[in-house]
Amino acid sequence: MSVDNRRTVRAKTNGDSAPREIRRRPKNRRAQIAAAAASAFGSLGYHGVSMEDIASGLGISSAALYRHYPSKYALFREELLRVGRAMTESVQLPEQAADASPEQRLRQVLDALITATIDNRVSVTLVRWEGRYLEPEDLELLNEQQTGVLDALGAELIALRPGLDEDDLRVLRAAMLSTITSIADHHAALPAKSLARLLSSACWDIARAELPAVGDAVELAAAAEIPDSFKHELLLRKAVELFHDRGYPNVSVEDIATAAGLSAASAVYRFYRGKSDLLAAAFRRAAERVSSAIGPAVATAESPEAALVSLIDQYVEGSFTERALTFVYYTEFQHVPAEERTVLRNIQRLSVEEWARLVREVRPELTPAESRFLVHAAFALVVDLGRSFGTTPIASQARVAALMQIVLFGRPAQV
Repeated sequence: MSVDNRRTVRAKTNGDSAPREIRRRPKNRRAQIAAAAASAFGSLGYHGVSMEDIASGLGISSAALYRHYPSKYALFREELLRVGRAMTESVQLPEQAADASPEQRLRQVLDALITATIDNRVSVTLVRWEGRYLEPEDLELLNEQQTGVLDALGAELIALRPGLDEDDLRVLRAAMLSTITSIADHHAALPAKSLARLLSSACWDIARAELPAVGDAVELAAAAEIPDSFKHELLLRKAVELFHDRGYPNVSVEDIATAAGLSAASAVYRFYRGKSDLLAAAFRRAAERVSSAIGPAVATAESPEAALVSLIDQYVEGSFTERALTFVYYTEFQHVPAEERTVLRNIQRLSVEEWARLVREVRPELTPAESRFLVHAAFALVVDLGRSFGTTPIASQARVAALMQIVLFGRPAQV
């Protein structure tokens, strides 16, 4: 029997009675609003969504929405901290796990964290890339939640590998969290059970990894000087730096012009149609850097594994050289002009497909979907370890490349 949340009332009139429907607010309206907001924020970013958008998607008025949440920020904050709390709670083992072996405990922590991440995949996107728009106190709380997850992973990993170096421990636990949460960076699909098994297997490969020794700090090559006369390139570089530092919505054309040494914002329009055109140019550059390397690597390598090793090295080097661009590529896609997105998505998809095809040549047991998830996880490692450790030696190019190999091959490369 179905339950109708409407009540029919008979109005007394001089003639026949007529039915009148009174709609009752669903008891779970607040949860519905939170879910709709999470989906909208995940797709369009915090700045790309209004309260009116959320209300319209639910078929209610803005006034009805404000009865539950006083502002868009309140919705945003609640969802991020809810997901952060769900992830933190997932890694807290029950008392009965105290007598379990280190392997059993780590497996339980990983399985619970993976489940929580899959269940909240849309909102994990917000935790990964939109948290910087939280107010300082709220951002500090979100960071504490994420630190709690890393500490739990680290505690179980060191119990499994008691002789593990502290630097290696920090990198490996960050790599496991990155691999799990990377599913929020794309829309590839897998049944939940299959995805959980794949992520668990990849995390165990990471947990057992032997990383290259930490060497001395390597000074990255300084960005080439751009002649003042080459304003087109200078504007692009300064725009990417500002988008990275402040977030695209918080940067104006005037800011970009000033950073590039131009006297007025109007001078920017001699080279670009506007701020969004600069962002699109940055995305094209990042996408083409990855796609253009594939053909030469495949043509010159002796095997699919050798081709992937070459691509991994090139990807890591390019990402280290242009850290700001790599970060922007992950965080600002929703702000790219709509007419550019289709082309960029096609380039991205084709690049991932080519990497995934090579992965399956090395690991034929993987399905196409599984190999795509692993490629996305390997890409995410680079930006996540860069965010966590910067240019410190514990996350050097060699060590990051080694972790990409582990994720893609399930072992170190053998070429």
